[in-house]
Amino acid sequence: MQARSFDKRLYDWEDTMRTPFKLMTAGALAFAAAMAANAAAQADDYPNKPIRIISDSAPGSAVDVTFRMIMDRLGKELGQQIVPVDQPGASGAVAAHAASEAVADGYTMFAPALSLFISLPGKAPNLPLILPRDFLPVASLVGQPMFICASAKSDIKTLADLIASAKKNPGRISFAATGIGRVTHLTGLLLQSRAGISLQVVPYTGGPAAALTDVIGGRVPMIIEGYSGLAGAIQAHTLNVLAVASRKRLPEFPDLPTVAETFPGFTAGGWQGIVAPRGTPNAAILKVNAAMKKVLAEPDLDEQLAARGAYVDAMSPGEVNEFINAQQAQWKPVLEAFEASIKK
Repeated sequence: MQARSFDKRLYDWEDTMRTPFKLMTAGALAFAAAMAANAAAQADDYPNKPIRIISDSAPGSAVDVTFRMIMDRLGKELGQQIVPVDQPGASGAVAAHAASEAVADGYTMFAPALSLFISLPGKAPNLPLILPRDFLPVASLVGQPMFICASAKSDIKTLADLIASAKKNPGRISFAATGIGRVTHLTGLLLQSRAGISLQVVPYTGGPAAALTDVIGGRVPMIIEGYSGLAGAIQAHTLNVLAVASRKRLPEFPDLPTVAETFPGFTAGGWQGIVAPRGTPNAAILKVNAAMKKVLAEPDLDEQLAARGAYVDAMSPGEVNEFINAQQAQWKPVLEAFEASIKK
């Protein structure tokens, strides 16, 4: 069979396609350049209207007060109002759903507590709480180590007293915590695991006020909470402060031992950061992160936060992602053990 001759006219790009291809390429390049210029202009223009930041904290709670203090400064740094939106409920699931369903344009973000990313994903994998599946990390705000306190009416004066009493009375000593699965509750679980004791959790909702009333009154022996929720009671000496779950002793409490002095490596605390719905422009994320770092570097803010038992914790978006992943790994076995005990 004779090979078919090559008809140059059928494939002659020189004659048939060069001109339209050149025009098409030039058009594509012009379009790409225009898009890049538009993106740059949007980045320079962002934000050009108020930014809503949804929080899962209860209005008026210690976390909410700290959050609003920082958001006010962030708005001034960005030149636009930050509108805090409190949507508590269902251990943070209500706020998570609302934030994940928002338009990913940089004008709605989410300021969750760390415990949402620790406790909820395992219980309800369909909840929008996976990075980067549902949200993109933006910035870190503050960390707040947990304080372990007992009622001043009790005989528990030190962490050693608590452990000794709990070993003599397994399962009979209870502690107040603001919700199941929250960091206050998780800290109690970790303490039980490390100390080899059994405690009963008494969960409260809506902040520590009701819990404090019962602990101060002696109806519940002890409480685990951040300093901001306990400050008044500590200053009034209606609580015995046993230990703090920070890496090292706090400058404001030099005589207060850390839990890590008894159980090396023991740290636990609240944390709040900002994430954005997946698809949010990177330029918006980087701009908010840069502004937040400037805010957290303000010396007077650092002093005000420290007085509330909170400490600035500036991170890049990548560091926020790594931090959340590390915390999930740390707390996973604690939660699994707790869930297994419930099923028995």
